[in-house]
Amino acid sequence: MRIGLALLTYNEIEGLTALYDRIRFELVDERLAVDGGSTDGTLPFLRARELPLHVQLAHKGRGEAFRIAFEQTTADALIFFSPDGNEDPADLSRFRPLLEAGHDMVVASRMMPGAHNEEDELHLRWRKWGNQAFNRMANATWNRKPPYITDTINGYRAITRAAWQRMQLDGEGYLIEYQSTIRAFKLGLDIAEFPTFEGPRLGGESYARSIPTGLRFLQGYLRELLIGRRFSGPDRGA
Repeated sequence: MRIGLALLTYNEIEGLTALYDRIRFELVDERLAVDGGSTDGTLPFLRARELPLHVQLAHKGRGEAFRIAFEQTTADALIFFSPDGNEDPADLSRFRPLLEAGHDMVVASRMMPGAHNEEDELHLRWRKWGNQAFNRMANATWNRKPPYITDTINGYRAITRAAWQRMQLDGEGYLIEYQSTIRAFKLGLDIAEFPTFEGPRLGGESYARSIPTGLRFLQGYLRELLIGRRFSGPDRGA
């Protein structure tokens, strides 16, 4: 199995500077970066390291970055990694065994036993609790076989090309991850998780604002209820 690594960046120079040398590219067969139009030095940093780089032009956002990554690689599966400090590059070695065991999707979970969520040391864990609510909604509605998936939203995940083609994902922005888990449930695909340590973000606050992002997830959940299995791929234009 040929496995690729897709770095997803948007103004992540602080995270790249701190983490790039810890990314074990030798663990994968292909590598590339998809950037949302950074202006902070991210693009020169990546170009200097001769990493195949694709800059989003007409369409922005994380959902489109996922689609571009699959268009630009011949790998049988892609691992999506954001060098923002939240995602631990040491976990990259944990994806291949699970993919090669036949799982269609592998998720680094911040919620399962043995994992660490960025908010675990706080008394009020609003983002974690919100994520857990969306986890329960998706599992209760569509997951018809064990195991219960504890982190339906985390973007630190791997997806096989075969699963990607079947899911026909058209979600925009951060919705793409939640939509991919929901559609994997609908199709009865095999999902595996492993516990991960979510560290503090490097370089300022997350671009995923809690309330707007939560509302988009709710809208996405309701849309998936309405369409059932009647989904098709995104319109790529002429």
